[in-house]
Amino acid sequence: MQEPIKNIAKTEVLSLKEQVSYQPGQIVSKTLAQNPAVSVTLFSFDRGEEISTHSSGGDALVTCLDGVGRITIDQEEYFLHEGESIVMPAGHPHAVYGEERFKMLLVVIF
Repeated sequence: MQEPIKNIAKTEVLSLKEQVSYQPGQIVSKTLAQNPAVSVTLFSFDRGEEISTHSSGGDALVTCLDGVGRITIDQEEYFLHEGESIVMPAGHPHAVYGEERFKMLLVVIF
């Protein structure tokens, strides 16, 4: 049976933003949980890196863990700073861009 939570220590206090590192010119992702109902992933974006416009079958909660990210939903731009969150609604076109180096927690509920 697949572990519900993976790639992260259990029963240990930790900082999520320390669980994924920046890499020059790259987007780094680390999946913490994935099943048909939910996906939980940490991302780090180097400045200027992006996930281009797409849509998802689930509502996606983005929480900024570090830096500044630009989230575009239905062609409207939102800037997320550390500690801020936004929901990208299911079926709506959205994109994510590293305005600065940027780390986020993405939780998608299907």
